[in-house]
Amino acid sequence: MSFDVKEMQRDLRGAGVDGWLLCDFRGRDPIALRLLKLPPGMRTRRWFYFVPAKGAPRKLVHKIETAALASVPGTTAYYAGQQELQANLKKLLGGAKHVAMQYSPGNQIPYVAMVDAGTVELVRACGAKVVSSADLVQKYEACWTAAQLATHRAAGVAIDRIVAAAFKLAADAVRAGKGITEYELQQFIRAEFAAAGIVADDGPDVAVNANASDPHYGPNAGNCAPIRAGDFLLLDVWGKTKDAASVYYDITWVGYLGATVPEKFAKVFRVVRDARDQAVELIQSRIAARKPLAGWEVDKAARDVIEKAGYGKYFTHRTGHNIGEAIHGNGANMDNLETHDTRRLIPRTCTSVEPGIYLRDFGIRSEVDVYIGEREAEVTGVVQREVLALLA
Repeated sequence: MSFDVKEMQRDLRGAGVDGWLLCDFRGRDPIALRLLKLPPGMRTRRWFYFVPAKGAPRKLVHKIETAALASVPGTTAYYAGQQELQANLKKLLGGAKHVAMQYSPGNQIPYVAMVDAGTVELVRACGAKVVSSADLVQKYEACWTAAQLATHRAAGVAIDRIVAAAFKLAADAVRAGKGITEYELQQFIRAEFAAAGIVADDGPDVAVNANASDPHYGPNAGNCAPIRAGDFLLLDVWGKTKDAASVYYDITWVGYLGATVPEKFAKVFRVVRDARDQAVELIQSRIAARKPLAGWEVDKAARDVIEKAGYGKYFTHRTGHNIGEAIHGNGANMDNLETHDTRRLIPRTCTSVEPGIYLRDFGIRSEVDVYIGEREAEVTGVVQREVLALLA
């Protein structure tokens, strides 16, 4: 089992809820499946698993799939018809008044909103108030072990080196007049990843000029731009080691293919840099003071800087995302734009901080990773302070 029942029950009591109801139908809730680490098996009917704040866990499964939850502890009840399901679900909850589920009021945190509205209604009909499990999910899905932090650092060393090599390759090609495309530079990074034992789900993003104004731009062989003198170049690179349960390292750097960076680029970068630093400083100060900090507050800190500089409408995404075994993890995001993320930043989690300004001719983003420890938060890699003058 992937969690300690007694520890979870302490968390439930601390959160003031009577229990956590995990349920699924045909794999709709991957969070529940991961938490319980269910082995492969026949699960074509609805199942429910309730961890009360006190007492033994309880299961409800269909009569033709009696072994659906055999791998997890607890007593088992069964159902066949819908009326029997409803009656036994009420017994399963045992009079609980506040039940945590993968639910988000108003879908404010869609990353955990896995339970359909009808199932929420079913639970409410049993007399329980459904509350979000978002903070519980974060603890059990987003916290790193010491070994995982080590894989992050190892990936960071390799990726920082590869990014520097990629900028140098672009500069050397321009100096020599040989020419290189976004796609060719992307393939160079991928080859370096393979040699260094780094893997990624996709990417990296290699973008020049107006292409850098698309935060999710990715070149391919049939759709890419040449990299030439006078171009602005953005590299968004992420990856992790091949170790079991390794976690990602994710950064964005920018450079200019010239000897001196034009002021139009330097000016916008300074705004983005200051927004990034303001967000990082807020995280570090609150963690050091042991004061609570929600993801939306970090986003606001960065966004206020950009709005004050007059670029607010050009910052079109959240300030950062949780990082884990997946590049976008299930912990708190630094978001007060796309969502209002009220989840607190908790120890042993990691977030990106990556404000950006996307104008018509070019886009600038600066991204660092911030690991949150028990008493301090740290940027885990090299921090860019100015646009790189690649032909200097």
